[in-house]
Amino acid sequence: MSFFDAAFEIVVGVEGGYINDPNDPGGETKYGISKRVYPLVDIAALSLDEAKAIYMKDYWDALDLGTKPWSAALLLFDAAVNQGQTFARNLPDDPIEIATKRALRYASLSTFPSYGRGWFRRLFTIFQKAGVTP
Repeated sequence: MSFFDAAFEIVVGVEGGYINDPNDPGGETKYGISKRVYPLVDIAALSLDEAKAIYMKDYWDALDLGTKPWSAALLLFDAAVNQGQTFARNLPDDPIEIATKRALRYASLSTFPSYGRGWFRRLFTIFQKAGVTP
């Protein structure tokens, strides 16, 4: 299994299926693909294979993650999916720094009281799957 395939399974596992939470800034989302970022995609009908193709082209390849070690690639991939490509593009390759900057950004958001616990659970899960020990 390639690094991308493994990372995709992990990220989709934490993203889950279809969600349309009116309080979530991402809006309608399925497999982590949001209507806000992909307004022309029928989110409700999005297949797992279509999501995987989007992730490969617009996230993994766009951030050149295939050239990075597993831990950095997974953490940066998840950061791009969950916190945006611009944010992820400006992160270092060091896993501890990635996790720290992600946590600080989460804590600065106005939606942290509602979603913070889930975001931190996600971050700890990804951190563990990346094989990083503090």
